[in-house]
Parts: sequence; C-alpha cells; structure tokens
Amino acid sequence: MAIDVVSSASFPASEVLSQIVEAILEIVVSANDVLFKKDTFKKLASYLERIVPVLKELEGKNISNSESLNNAIQILNREIKAAKQITLECSTKSKVYLLMNSRGIVRRLEGIMIEISRALSLLPLASLELSSAIVVEIGNLCDSMQKAEFKAAIAEEEILEKIETGIQERKADRSYANNLLVLIAEAVGIPTERSALKKEFEDFKSEIENVRLRKDKAEAIQMDQIIALLERADVASSPKEKEMRYFTKRKSLGSQPLEPLQSFYCPITRDVMVDPVETSSGQTFERSAIEKWFTEGNNLCPLTMTPLDTSILRPNKTLRQSIEEWKDRNTMITIASMKPNLTSGDEEDMLHCLGQLKDLCEQRDMHREWVILENYIPVLIQLLGGKNRDIRNRVLVILHILTKDSDDAKDRVAKVDSAIEFVVRSLGRRTDERRLAVALLLEMSKYDVLRDSIGKAQGCILLLVTMASGDDNQAARDAEEILENLSFSDQNVILMARANYFKHLLQRLSTGPEDVKLIMASTVADMELTDHNKVVLLERGALRPLLHWVSHGGIQMKTVAVKALRNLSSVPKNGLQMIKEGASRPLLNLLHLGSSSPTLREQVAATVMHLAVSTMSQESTETTVTLLESDEDIFMLFSLINLTGPEVQQNLLQMFQVLCQSPSAAYIKTKLTQCSAIPVLIQLCEHDTENVRPNAVKLFCCLVNDGDEATILEHVHPKCIETLIRIIRSSNDEEEIASAMGIISNLPENDQITRWLVDAGAIPIIFQFLRSGRHNDSNRSQLTENVVGAICRFTAPTNLEWQKRVAEAGVIPMFIQLLDSGTTLTKIHAATGLSRFSQSSLQLSRPIPKRKGFWCLSAPPETRCEVHGGICSVESSFCLVEADAVRPLARVLEETDAGVCEVSLDALLTLIDGERLQSGSKVLAQANAIPPMIKCLSSTSLRLQEKALHALERIFRLPEIKQKYGPSAQMPLVDLTQRGNSSMKSLSARILAHLNVLHDQSSYF
Repeated sequence: MAIDVVSSASFPASEVLSQIVEAILEIVVSANDVLFKKDTFKKLASYLERIVPVLKELEGKNISNSESLNNAIQILNREIKAAKQITLECSTKSKVYLLMNSRGIVRRLEGIMIEISRALSLLPLASLELSSAIVVEIGNLCDSMQKAEFKAAIAEEEILEKIETGIQERKADRSYANNLLVLIAEAVGIPTERSALKKEFEDFKSEIENVRLRKDKAEAIQMDQIIALLERADVASSPKEKEMRYFTKRKSLGSQPLEPLQSFYCPITRDVMVDPVETSSGQTFERSAIEKWFTEGNNLCPLTMTPLDTSILRPNKTLRQSIEEWKDRNTMITIASMKPNLTSGDEEDMLHCLGQLKDLCEQRDMHREWVILENYIPVLIQLLGGKNRDIRNRVLVILHILTKDSDDAKDRVAKVDSAIEFVVRSLGRRTDERRLAVALLLEMSKYDVLRDSIGKAQGCILLLVTMASGDDNQAARDAEEILENLSFSDQNVILMARANYFKHLLQRLSTGPEDVKLIMASTVADMELTDHNKVVLLERGALRPLLHWVSHGGIQMKTVAVKALRNLSSVPKNGLQMIKEGASRPLLNLLHLGSSSPTLREQVAATVMHLAVSTMSQESTETTVTLLESDEDIFMLFSLINLTGPEVQQNLLQMFQVLCQSPSAAYIKTKLTQCSAIPVLIQLCEHDTENVRPNAVKLFCCLVNDGDEATILEHVHPKCIETLIRIIRSSNDEEEIASAMGIISNLPENDQITRWLVDAGAIPIIFQFLRSGRHNDSNRSQLTENVVGAICRFTAPTNLEWQKRVAEAGVIPMFIQLLDSGTTLTKIHAATGLSRFSQSSLQLSRPIPKRKGFWCLSAPPETRCEVHGGICSVESSFCLVEADAVRPLARVLEETDAGVCEVSLDALLTLIDGERLQSGSKVLAQANAIPPMIKCLSSTSLRLQEKALHALERIFRLPEIKQKYGPSAQMPLVDLTQRGNSSMKSLSARILAHLNVLHDQSSYF
C-alpha cells in the first residue's frame, strides 16, 4: 500500500480532497489486513468512512479563497498520511514487535483522531452552504472523535507489565520466559508450537535490527532488554546452543567455590544479603533487617549512629547483581562437583546429595537447567534400579521436577536405555512410590517421543488401569490421564485392560449406594475418554441408569447424570443411539422445567445440541432418526431462547442451526417460520451478546435460504439491513460475516430491500471482501460464495444506476476470474451477474460519432464492438466481449454441474439476442463456445437441454456455423428425437432439417 498523500500546497484544494478520499478508502480496505489490533483499526476505518461524504460535498464548492478551509485540508492531508503509515506498519511488521509497541500505537491513533476532529471544527460551515445533514454529521463526528478512546487490550497491558516486572526484577527463569512467550503468542494470535514461536521470535529480533538502523537509541535499549528477558525461553535457542554456552561459562569458573566478599554481608544479620538497600547515611543493609530496625523505633544508622531519614531506602542494584553472580558461580560449581557422590555406593552420602540436589532444583529454574546440562538424568535413572526405597523416591521427585515443562529433559530420558521400565517398576511398589512414579509418567506421556515407550513397557497398561480404578484419587486421575494420552499409540492393549475397569465402573454405577453412584457418574462426566471408549460405555449399559437419574434423581444427581450424557453424546454414533433409546424426552422435559438450575439447564442444552449434531451423521440407507418429533417440542425449545441465559441461548441456536441442515431441515424451517423465529433472530442480531449474536446470524441465514418470501419481507426493515452491514464491518468471526453475507445474498430480490442496502453503504463494504483476494483461500469458499451472491443483487438490468456503481468498482473482472477459481455456487452467482450486465450492453453501447472535416487531420476512429455495433467498454456498457469474458464462460459450459452450465449459457446467449445473431455467433465460434453447447444436448437436465436446443436452432441458421459444427450435433439431435419430450423432439427435428438430415415433411414435425 502506497503511503504518500498528495501535498496540499502543490495542487488545487478540490484535487487534494479527492486524493484524501481515495486514501481514506485505501485505509478502510487495508484495515482488514492488519496483523494486530484489528478491532481498533476497524474502529478507525469506521470514523474515516463517515468523513468521505463530507469531503465529497466540499469538492463541489468554491473553496480556493478560504484560509480556514485550506488549513483544515492541510491537517486532514497530514493526518490521513499518518493513518496510512500506521496501518502499513501494522500490516507488515512482526506481531510481537507491534505488541511491544501497542501503547505507542494507541497514542498515535488517538492523536490522529484528535487532529482530524480539530480539522473538521475549522471548516467554515456558514460560508460553504453545505446541506443541513452534512452540517449535523460534521458536528456529530467532531464530538464522537474527540471522545473516541483507543486502549491497549487487558491482555496486552498484562503482558507489558510482566515484561517491565521481569526487566526490573531481573527475572532469569526459563519458565518465566516460556510462559511470557505463550501469553504473547495467544495475545497476537500465533500458534504456541515451538517452530512458530521461534519464527516469531526471530522476526522480532529482525525488527530490533531495523530499530538500530534507524538509530533510535531509547527504543533499541528497551528492545534489547526485552530480548534478554525472552532469550531464556526454550524456543530462543536449541539445546545444543544452550549446552555450548553453559560449558563455556562453567569452564571459565574454575573448580572451587569462592568465599563471599565482606561487602556481601549485612552488618545487622551477618548473613549474605538478598535484597541490599542503601540508607540516607550511605550504608547498605538487608532490606528486611533495616526495616525491622526502624520498626523497633530506631532512627540512627546501626554503623555510624548518625540520624537517618527512615523514608529513604534505595535498592543497591549493583551490589545485588554482584551477589547473584557470586551465588550462580558457586551453585554451578557445586552442581558439577556433586555427581560422583551419587555413584560412590555410600547410601547416606547419596541421600544427602539427592536432598541437596532436590533443594537446588526447587529453588530456581536455572538450577534445573544446569542439572540437565550436567547430564544427571542417566545417573538418576540408574538409581531407580537400586534397593533403597528412600533413594528411589527422591530420584522420582527430582526427575519429575526436571521433566516438568522441559522437552530437553524428556528427550534425554528417552535416550537412556530402559528408562521407562525403571519407572514402571515403581508403579507396582508401595503407595508413596507408586504415586510419585505415576506423576512422573504423566509428565512423560505428554511427550510424543516417550509415549510409545510407555505403552510398550511390560505390565505398564495393566498397572495404570488398576490404579485408575483404585481409591487413591490423585493417583487414579494421573493414571487415567496417562491412559488417555496413550490411547492412540497402544489402543488395543488399553481396551483389553479397560474391559475390567469399565465392567467395575458400570456395575457400581447401577447397583452401588447413592454416594458411590454419584462418584461413578462424576467419573463418566469428567473422564477424558476416547471416542471408542465412549461408545463402549454406552453399549455396555451406561445410558439406562443415567436416564433414570435425569428423571428421578435429586438436583445434584441430575446435574452429574446430564453432564455424563453430554460427555457420551459428543460421539455422533452415541447420539443417534441415545435418540433411538428415548433420551430426548427426559432431557427436553428437564429443559422445559422452570425450576431447573441455570447450570443444569446449560448442561441439558449442550447435550441436546450434541444429539442434534448426531442426526447429521445418518447414512442415506438408514431410517431417518429425528430429534424433535412434534410441533410442540419445536415451539417450546425456540420459546426458551428469549427466557434463558447466553449459554443456553447459544446451544439452542446451534441446535436449530444444525437441524436446519439435517434430513428433517424442511420440516424444521417451516415450523420455525410459523413460530415467528425470524423477528426473534433479528432482535438477537441487533444485540452484541457474545456467542449469541453469531449463532443468531447463522440460524437467520439458514431460514432465509429458500425461506418463505412473504414472511421475510414482512419482518426485514432498514434497521435490520443496517445491523447486517454493521456485523459485516465489525465482526471478527468469519463464519458470522459469511452468514450475514448469506442473508443479504438470499433476501428476496425486492427493489425496496436493495435500495435499503444501497442507502446503508453496502456496496463498497461487500465489495471490499471480494477485492481483498480472500476468494483464493479454500477455507473461505462459503464467504466468497455469499459475497458474490450479495453483489449479484445490484446487477439487475432494471436498475442501470446500481449496475454502474458495481461495475465502476471493478466487479466484472472479478466475476470473470471467479469463473475459473470459484466453487460451483460462486460460478453460478458470477455467471448470473455477467448475464445481467450483458443484458444492458446494447442500450449502453455508445454510437460511433460521424467524422467531420478532413479525415486525414482528425483523430483515428474508436473501435466498433463487433457484437453491439457501437463503442463499448467494461465499466460503461458492461460488454462481455470487451471484458474477455466469452472464453471463460465457454469453459464453464464444459463442467459437469448442470446449474452452472445453464447460467453460463444464459450469459453467452445474450450475445445473440435479436439482430445480433450473426455477429454474436461469430464471437461464440471464435471463443470455441459452440462445441460445449452441443454437449449440453446430452445433459441429464431437461432445462439445459431445451436452452441449448433453442440456441442451436438459431445459430445453425447461419450457413458457415451449420457447415462447421452441424456434423458434431447430428447424433445428439437424433437421440433427442427418439427420447426427448414432444417439444424437444419437434425442435430437434427442425434443427436436423436445417442440417439436411431430415426432410421438412418428416413425421417428427
């Protein structure tokens, strides 16, 4: 995007205004492409769009002698340039860099808004004779823009505060940096995988190099501090790089710890200081010690006995840094020197060494990294094979600390022979050791490289299943989670072992005491089961007792039972089985009861939504299973949407949306229309309730598609149209935008509705989605289909004004491009639009003016359109020939879908209407469009066959066309005389007579 805006000093004011308008429109389009703070830029774009009508009215005024107006234009020129610059930056720079500068971005945007508001206030409204509506709008704009606030998001502020804290407190922990990078990734919308984070981190460092090139010292220093903080993260460097840095530093330290310097000791406590602070006397003490000294009523310096200002305590950062470096040096030497003690054979020494190692690992993340780099892991694993239970327990604790959140540690475990087998042995030992071992295995099972090894370790699965059904709750949960993590690597073994566990669970679920039943139902509700295991539980009888409690249990039991059903129903196979076995009725009854708790209603609604989703998975050969079998159920459920909270509303809307695409879609749509669903949905669309509005828009789209035209026209009004446009402009949910576009696309083609859309500014807003290039993304095909369908509304040949507006926006070349790259529905919409444009071409084709004077001195004549006979262009007469649309339309005729062939044929036939038969047929022949027309005679679609027949009957009247293409058409035509309907038989025979295959007196006439 170019960032230059024309200088107002070099051009007439009206031209500058025109350039500013163009720049604003660029910003509006580009606001959709920013990588950061998209909502903020959409807000900026919405304000700038409101300025455009003001500037356009000013263009027509005599403003050259107005000093205040020229000042206003200069300010606008400058600020729009600034807005383009910041939009460009936020579209191209690293997302992490933009986050770090979010406060500055916000300040710049607020400054731009204030300056633009000031420029508008300088306009000499009294002397410009502006319309009253524009004057009111300028006042409203000034007021709104002065009050407009752009704030960094809460998540952004929290991250920036954490960075500032980390820099100030010299946070050097790997976990702090890792967590910070994850928060940054989530805030800017990038994956949290290692490779993605590393790429973003490298991009961020590249931006820092650009800062240095700009010689912005203050920003460079700040960014260097941020880099130093984040470089502790795992993604910042590979394990090999960390190892090289570590050993380079460690070898430079020597082998003996150093005694602390005298200055490290606090004069009061005689201990090495942790947080040294300097008093007003210039002496340094441990903060807690001197604060206690003051609290006890002393106000003299403990060393000099001079009076102190007790309010002054300055952190001695230099001394603190020296103490930390001394501690780190000695700790590094200590860790390196302890390893031989673990192989000495003296169990007391081993236990002491392990205790010291455990303490060091718990103190700091950096200590854990040093232990890993010193290659302690193989030594620790070998100790698990010893006989001393205390040694094994301490080793399990240390290994758990080391492997937690460290892929490097897990990778080193994977490289030790029989490492998993040593840990698995501890699963079969005493309770305390078993609990430690399962916690360690859980951490390891989160790592792909170790997962298969755990599943294959002898006896591991059986031990885990036994623990999962045991009485030790924490160990059972850990074992269950490990089994879930292993489910894809060793499925059969787990299922065999689970058979006994499920049998035990279901038996207690049905026959145990009430408290045991509650525990078992909670287990089914909260367990992270694989889909297969959910099916197993249902097949083995879990449904019956759960449904019994839904109908007859207390509120606590109902809630747990429904939550369990929700878990099981998430598998479509289970959902269908639950509907067949009558689960719908008790759930619907429970949902209808006003006495149900909000939490219970939310769980029921989510379960019913799962059941609705399951109806989509039915095979065509099955007897159709329906969720809602009566009108009363549909009316009751939809009425709840206005009577419940957002969570229930969301699930009910999603349920109806799914049912509107299920085998019972026609029935559901009809009943929803009868219960006045459309006005309710329009009302929900007008409110911005999170997760409710998007689902209301999507359901509204389902009902409008093939819906009752009279009902839609009754309830759609200008405010509804404005709401849809607002959603398209402001939503971040692409499915919601696509659905809002779908509503516009499928609304009845009524001039009044289209006029409302035009008045609401729909054309440029809809078109920007087409122009942004999004149609090339296969994941956005539905959005493109609906965008093209919405634009088609404005191509009706009955309104040339609308046709010209969309043609001038460049839609015709886009439609032609989509004939090759779009989905089938997109091609149908595009070909329909082209056909409608072409219907207006003849009347818009400009006559060629007669040449006057001496021909040799006059300008060469303009090229005559070979079809329309006048002067044609794409934007003024919508000519398909000038647009090079004929060949793409002919290619579409080759496709297998009869619908897209039919609309493409309609577009091509506009070229041979009336007296244009000869010239149009010549163009069709040049574009190789006639052979695919002949192929259409063999289509399974009667409509397409009839259209092709009528077209060929006219085209074959031309001798040169008949001679060239007649032979290839004979066999399809003869076939139609045999098996076509009566009208097609007669028309086919007539064409064959043109081709001299049948006599005019044939019995087919």
